[in-house]
This record gives sequence, C-alpha cells and structure tokens, in this order.
Amino acid sequence: MPAQWDHPSLCDGWTVRHVAAHLTLQEQGLGDLLGFVGRHPRMWRHPGLNGTIRSSADVVAAVTTDDEIVRRIRAGVGRHRHNAFVTPLETLTDALVHGQDIAVPLGLPLQMRPGPSALAATRRWDTRRSWLATVNRRLPLDGYSFCATDADWLRGEGPEVVGPVGAILLLITGRPAALDRLEGPGAVALRTRLGHRATPRPRG
Repeated sequence: MPAQWDHPSLCDGWTVRHVAAHLTLQEQGLGDLLGFVGRHPRMWRHPGLNGTIRSSADVVAAVTTDDEIVRRIRAGVGRHRHNAFVTPLETLTDALVHGQDIAVPLGLPLQMRPGPSALAATRRWDTRRSWLATVNRRLPLDGYSFCATDADWLRGEGPEVVGPVGAILLLITGRPAALDRLEGPGAVALRTRLGHRATPRPRG
C-alpha cells in the first residue's frame, strides 16, 4: 500500500521507503561507491559514516520508484556479495535488522531464523565497542546477561534478558522495541531505564 512506504520505521528519522532504499545498497564494491558519490555529489554535504549512510538512502529514496526498490532488493536474494570495508556478516545483520525495522511498525509478520540471527548477534556483540557499532543507537546494555531461548547463545553478566535471539539482536543494534519480545529481570530493568512501555499482548 502506498501509505506504508511513508510510515515511520524503527530507524529514527527514516520512513519505510528510506530503509528499503538503504537495503538496495548492500553490494557496493569500491568502484560502485565511487561511482555513486560521483553521480550524487551532494553526498559530501553530510560527512561521517552515519551521514553518508543517511545521505545515500535519501538519494535512492528520492530518485527510485517503489517498484524498482522492490526489484533491486529481490535481485539480491541468494547472492553473496557485500559492501566494501565490511564482512558478509554486516550485510546479514542489515538484512535481518532492517527487515524488522520495516515489518514491526507496520504490524507485519517477518520471521527471523535463529541460526542466521545468532551469527549476526555474535558479530554485533563482539564488535559492539568498535567503529562498526557507531551506526547503531547505543543502549546501556553493560551489566546484563542475554540468553536466547531458541539458540545456544548467551552473552554478558548480570540480570537476565531472555527471549528469541532475533529480538536480542534487535536490542544489541539499538532497537528498544525488541523489549516487547524479551522477558526476565534484566528486560524489566531495561524497560524502566529506557522509559519503554511494553505493548500489551493479545489474550487467547
């Protein structure tokens, strides 16, 4: 539906269209990146990693039709290329997390398979203090332990945050909305600390 494209996503300041546009840019080699910047010099107006990411999504969202965005995303399914300067695990993380950035606000079901989600969560946890983590909102997750209920995945120390590894991945990447799917004393403490209200779950 056209209105869904303009719906706010879980990414601050981005609509569903911006997130989808960003997902079309997951296979950019160095030559692709230089060509993109050459064709769109306004990219230089926003320096820094986050500025570049946001500018590129703004450009694609503005000049690309909705149908073409969908076609480009579908064309990338099953391919194993990834962006320059990162590993395939960053591309995997983007696909999993940004898929939820779109689906959750729209109330659409989108499964996160435990195996790939655990790989992405491990990578994001291990790099949470590196430059790779600067693209995510930093949540106060130190002092908590995270235990997946659908995968052999346990990290951290402290009050437990328990639930699907996909939800843990969303939390690690700065999405407080993931707390709706997580339980345990650590999840309760984080909701209070972040001022996050859990969405009531339907009965029955």
